[in-house]
Amino acid sequence: MKLKKAADRRAAGNWSAGRLLYSAFLAPVAGAVFSLPAHAADTIWSKASEVMRDVYTQILGISTVAAVVTAAVALLLMNFSKSGRTVDESRAWLKRIIITWAVLNSLGFIMAYVAPFFSGGTWTP
Repeated sequence: MKLKKAADRRAAGNWSAGRLLYSAFLAPVAGAVFSLPAHAADTIWSKASEVMRDVYTQILGISTVAAVVTAAVALLLMNFSKSGRTVDESRAWLKRIIITWAVLNSLGFIMAYVAPFFSGGTWTP
């Protein structure tokens, strides 16, 4: 019987003072939490350059860890395998891993040190 009266009160639109105070507190707090501050960039190109630099740094970090782990597996297979074919395949994979890692690192070098020489489409030493 008690539950029915509370349900009837809510259905009739009678709100308690605690509920009204909570709603009055929740509305501005939710507005502050869900609003995003605006950060203005110099240009869209500077922001894109910053994002690409960040993405490249993360990719380089992940690829370095992956290269170390896979190279360790290849070296373990080379050292503890009794099959000549497995040793040859491990050596080939080790070469591929080293070459790929070197290419990824050289791309960063090119973007950081060589690309500024060609800014504006002309050679500027």
